[in-house]
Amino acid sequence: MRGGALWQLGQSITRRLSQADKKVIGRRCFATEAELKKTVLYDFHVSNGGKMVPFAGWSMPIQYKDSIMDSTVNCRENGGLFDVSHMCGLSLKGKDCIPFLEKLVIADVAGLAPGTGTLTVFTNEKGGAIDDSVITKVKDDYIYLVVNAGCRDKDLAHIEAHMKAFKAKGGDVTWHIHDERSLLALQGPLAAPALQHLTKDNLSKVYFGEFRMLDINGVHCFLTRTGYTGEDGFEISVPSEHAVELAKAILEKSEGKIRLTGLGARDSLRLEAGLCLYGNDMEQHTTPVEAGLTWAIGKRRRAEGGFLGAEVILKQLEEGPSIRRVGFFSAGPPARSHSEIQDEKGSSIGEVTSGGFSPCLKKNIAMGYVKSGSHKPGTKVKILVRGKPYDGNVTKMPFVPTKYYKPS
Repeated sequence: MRGGALWQLGQSITRRLSQADKKVIGRRCFATEAELKKTVLYDFHVSNGGKMVPFAGWSMPIQYKDSIMDSTVNCRENGGLFDVSHMCGLSLKGKDCIPFLEKLVIADVAGLAPGTGTLTVFTNEKGGAIDDSVITKVKDDYIYLVVNAGCRDKDLAHIEAHMKAFKAKGGDVTWHIHDERSLLALQGPLAAPALQHLTKDNLSKVYFGEFRMLDINGVHCFLTRTGYTGEDGFEISVPSEHAVELAKAILEKSEGKIRLTGLGARDSLRLEAGLCLYGNDMEQHTTPVEAGLTWAIGKRRRAEGGFLGAEVILKQLEEGPSIRRVGFFSAGPPARSHSEIQDEKGSSIGEVTSGGFSPCLKKNIAMGYVKSGSHKPGTKVKILVRGKPYDGNVTKMPFVPTKYYKPS
């Protein structure tokens, strides 16, 4: 979730952007500096050495004064604070908001306990993924969700079109887009200790996937124990006028160990955690089954269907998909998006969707899609990098063990 939940630049683009000048960046992303939107933390990023690049129509920090490698490792050892305010938070309310949402996503929303959430996928009529999202059932008549920045326009248009049809039939659902709020992602082993200094609520009682409304640094916030790094952590939705103050307070309470962290490290972290990057590892022609997100399809939903593309997805669950998302270790230069994957005989069996050098494992990692039958861990493959084949093998994901905070 998400990505990221959660990012639409692959590792290769990230590396190129970090080395590019602003004119080149502007041409690549088809936006001038003046056209880019800025989060309320923009000046704060710049004053702290943030290298700003275009991302999904926003000017966002790709890194700060430290390297992407160093900030990735620091997030896992101490912590990282990310500005993810470009992502779109929204609330659905009304007595029919759950049946409405269940027409659009694969999750068993009704089966969630109040105050808990899950990663899910918005699907189209063919079973393809429109976007992945983290959704939270605040109450039976109140859903909070966050969608990806690059998918905002199409997601909101999709939701709105279906909402109009649903309401025309008498359904009770309304929505609010939280453009008045900013979103911070606090990740890593020091996330909870640092944040605990800023709230009276006992964070040890808030587990992975749970949601609370509480005061943090004296301000009413939405808090979800989640993230897109594989580490323990939180996403904090805060009124925008208090976002900079909250970011400063979090950094101060960590005594400098938690650092501002940019998109470059966020991409490395989510890849190490084996998490999809929408636009790279999952697109509108990819089903949740092919993407390895079968676990996100609720048991009741498998029995009843009722969501867009259910016929295609339920058939894949029964018969198995023709392709599958898998992880790889590889030799030679790091594999990048669109690198061809071959079997040992040299026949093409798939394509890499994300890849790079893991700062934490100090080895090449990648994920991609291969034909079913070539997806089992240990399967030897060849990965073509600049036309030359290098040895690789299919491996289980996540590459780096996750550290989500769950009841013991």
